Amino acid sequence: MEDKKLNLDSIINKEGIVIRWPKKKEEKLAVLDYLITKFEPGVEYKEIQVNMILKKWHSFGDHALLRRELYDNFYMGRNPEKGIYWVEK
Repeated sequence: MEDKKLNLDSIINKEGIVIRWPKKKEEKLAVLDYLITKFEPGVEYKEIQVNMILKKWHSFGDHALLRRELYDNFYMGRNPEKGIYWVEK
């Protein structure tokens, strides 16, 4: 099986900013793989901190979508009572 590298140039610009949310699942997962690198494993983040980091690394104005996608795809765990998130993968 040939392993082809996704071309994310139309999704992530040269400055590393995610400029749009892709439609294809494989591209979505590639963006999540990229965004999770902006968080430190073993660190607990308050929701506002997660939002601030995501706002810094995207330009299409929907940090809540990105936060949900990171959680729903098991990149981040969360404790809703304490309002904290952490890296899962």
